[in-house]
Amino acid sequence: MMANDIDLFGQITNAVLDLQGAHLQSYDRPLKALARLLRHPDLAAANQALTEGLDLEAFLATGDASRRGIAGSANLAWPDSQEQTLGLTLLLIEKFAESPDYMAHFGRTYFYSGDKIISEVHAVTRQMIIPFLRDYKAYVINHGNFRPKLMVPVSNKIFIVHGHDGEAREAVARFLGNIGFEPIILHEQANRGRTVIEKVEANSDVGFAVVLLTPDDEGCVKGGTPEPRARQNVLLELGYFIGRLGREKVCALKRGEVEIPSDFAGVVWQTMDAGNGWRQALGRELEAAGYRIDWNKVMR
Repeated sequence: MMANDIDLFGQITNAVLDLQGAHLQSYDRPLKALARLLRHPDLAAANQALTEGLDLEAFLATGDASRRGIAGSANLAWPDSQEQTLGLTLLLIEKFAESPDYMAHFGRTYFYSGDKIISEVHAVTRQMIIPFLRDYKAYVINHGNFRPKLMVPVSNKIFIVHGHDGEAREAVARFLGNIGFEPIILHEQANRGRTVIEKVEANSDVGFAVVLLTPDDEGCVKGGTPEPRARQNVLLELGYFIGRLGREKVCALKRGEVEIPSDFAGVVWQTMDAGNGWRQALGRELEAAGYRIDWNKVMR
């Protein structure tokens, strides 16, 4: 293991998270940052081993030949070798960084998910780059040795951070319970003479946190017009769980009009819509964080 692998992969993970939440006008920045980090000298030997002898253009030509005239109809002929798949993905990321528009074109060709161009970028990130990062990190740390290792089980507990909106809290708790998770709601836990922050710490042995940003309070700069805001305890616990679990294991659900804290701007949050589309969005975030999701239960 490299001495600085944790810091480097932390930066790579942050670049992928930024790409996942980027807008059309800004996705080129995290994309180029990702490619630059993957070119780090500490990764050079692994990258050379993974990409040696690969022909990216021939791979893309084969995929392009499978198109049937409509967006998203083409299929990529990924090799059976995991190492070759990682190598081709590395080359693709480099190609995307050289021409960000090509990433959107690539997404429309192979991962079509809607009319918005940025949707294609997000689809490529979610379905190709995030799984790549997981397997690439394992390859680098183990120097290409994929023999099974004992892993610490991921906690099935999910902490729900909430304000005064009991309906939103119960809806999320029921959903998580229905798809096999154990929702942790602070006021349902025993006090045992502890302060609130002590209770949060005592019940933070979770693998993921869902933060409900609901318009429970109002606030503004001095002399300004009050705007809807989430409660202060919600923002405190949001920061706590980002620090404890990492941004990739915290999902914020925004219900109604709520001012987003400036320090949180640019981080992915999902709208808790009346049509329950938030369930699919939360399911995708849980899957990206490494959980197995039964999509039949999510769609019920």
